[in-house]
Amino acid sequence: MLLHGASMMYMPPRTRGGGISSASRRRPTGSERRRRVQMRDVEPAVDRDPVEHPQHDRDETEEVVEGVPGGPIDGSILRSFHNHIAAKIWLGEERAPLKLVNHGAKLQLWELDMERSRIYETVQRSGLAPLTSCSHRVASRPMLSAFCERWQPETTTFHLPFGEMTITLDDVASILHIPVTGSMISFSQPLRVDAANALLVELLGTTDVEASRETEQCRSPSVRLLWLREHFSTITDASSDDDIECATRAFLLHLVGCTLFADKSATSVAVVYLELFRDLSKVGSYAWGAACLAYLYRQLTTATRFEVRQLGGYLTLLQTWIYEHFPDMFSSPDLSYTESRPRALRWRPHVIPDTLQLVRERLDRLQISDVCWEPYVDHRAEHPFPEIAWYSGCIKYGQVVEPYHPERVLRQFGYIQTIPPRPFTPPRPDRSILLEQYWERWTDHVLTDQSRGRRCQYSGSGESVAEYMAWYDRISHRIVQPPQMRSGFTTDARSSLPSHAASTRDTVLRATTLSFMRHVISEGREQSHDHLWGALNEAYSILSGSDETSASHSTPSPDTRPFFSPPTFVYPPPALVDPQPPIVPPPPVTVAPPAPFADPSVPASDSTQSTTVYVRSKRTKKT
Repeated sequence: MLLHGASMMYMPPRTRGGGISSASRRRPTGSERRRRVQMRDVEPAVDRDPVEHPQHDRDETEEVVEGVPGGPIDGSILRSFHNHIAAKIWLGEERAPLKLVNHGAKLQLWELDMERSRIYETVQRSGLAPLTSCSHRVASRPMLSAFCERWQPETTTFHLPFGEMTITLDDVASILHIPVTGSMISFSQPLRVDAANALLVELLGTTDVEASRETEQCRSPSVRLLWLREHFSTITDASSDDDIECATRAFLLHLVGCTLFADKSATSVAVVYLELFRDLSKVGSYAWGAACLAYLYRQLTTATRFEVRQLGGYLTLLQTWIYEHFPDMFSSPDLSYTESRPRALRWRPHVIPDTLQLVRERLDRLQISDVCWEPYVDHRAEHPFPEIAWYSGCIKYGQVVEPYHPERVLRQFGYIQTIPPRPFTPPRPDRSILLEQYWERWTDHVLTDQSRGRRCQYSGSGESVAEYMAWYDRISHRIVQPPQMRSGFTTDARSSLPSHAASTRDTVLRATTLSFMRHVISEGREQSHDHLWGALNEAYSILSGSDETSASHSTPSPDTRPFFSPPTFVYPPPALVDPQPPIVPPPPVTVAPPAPFADPSVPASDSTQSTTVYVRSKRTKKT
């Protein structure tokens, strides 16, 4: 292998007889090509700066990758799809719903009251105060797992039947109300355990013994969230200035560990974040929203691998994004919400009654009209649109670098979707200085008016150019599961019913009806009679299983019906749905009450009085 002045040569493994093994004849994957390209020592004279020209970081000479079953026909975009969970599902391999890392309940164990006002003031200036109140306590495993199956690492977007969607910087700013502009969050090198111990002693005021004991228990340069609460939650304004400063750093470390950077340990947080809180006056200068988005992108990318069983990151951001853009499918609005608060507080998080199988089917049948493309129109008066959302380049968190492609989701900005350029491969993390310079000049790297194109004729219409869907059909996978197949995940883990009988009619009808009711409730009290009648008509039709109401009444026009068409659920065969038997009162039962002092000389039939008992709900009447 040549490492200096020459390209690295690929030598395939050979069999015992000297020939090339059959396993080596396959085409190398996209990730393998990228690793080989990154290891080459390129001459400085021809080295292109990937920060200044990120779209050219990919090797344009690579051949078009062939498609895989169930995936794109043209594999030049989704180069790693053969290792994707969606490819495994198409071939009949299944993965249970992901385990979720959610710390929403833990935040309530450390609240800042009036006795800790000095700590609260510093947290308020940091820009992270909204995170203390907007985190969801529950998250839906089937819903988030189904969306993970549609995430594509190359494009950092969800691939849905009608096109791509993603979480943008505008979504982060509107949902969380944390800063999305400022300095990038960077770490020079991964923190070692001894350096983590020194950082704990310096910035949190612990002893060497306490710091070593804690990192040793975590078996990593991390500390437990419980340990932070036990050691620093009792500090009040009456404590010394040094103690208050250490407690403030500990609270911020606990806060980001429970929210923005929740990892799969589910109990600890990395000590390296303390470096960001060294100077408490500069905490508000970081682009926390961009770092949170990069971290969530990477967690979603990791979750697309078949062997991964857990999802980290700030799930409140992901779950609220789904609520905002698919309100008729999954959401439950909070009627007391006001637009001055983060959009994460607009919804009541709940575990949807649908199973992974049903959510997968609903996503496979999604249409453009089912999407709320511009959900923050009413929010703009209190929280204007952040221009940095048009930035096209890379976002960074520590050593994690992810591409950010607003040109692939123009419909989410109210523009007609065009065929986007090829996604660029993010540069290596060791070029952090160039990345930071590129980010600091983000105003020079926003999409131009020409790149944005034309606005949609109607707000929220989700229009695209005529050739977009034909192109998208070639490079993407619009359907995750073959229509003739059904997974075994049609019930929750506690049920023992067989998979073919688990998707009962009652569950489907209840979920569909609730979606219409939630939509009507979210519209408020000032609604037309046609609007309310349409909702009742739809609900009655679904629950009765017939269209008799539509036959006897005129159907509202499309202008007055705000609902999407009910999804065509695949019900179980009629033989599997047990009809409800008629309610028949039980016949009277003649019983003999026990005789405590029975006379053995008297026959039992003579010594016992017959008593008739009628069963009525839970009470008995003797006659």
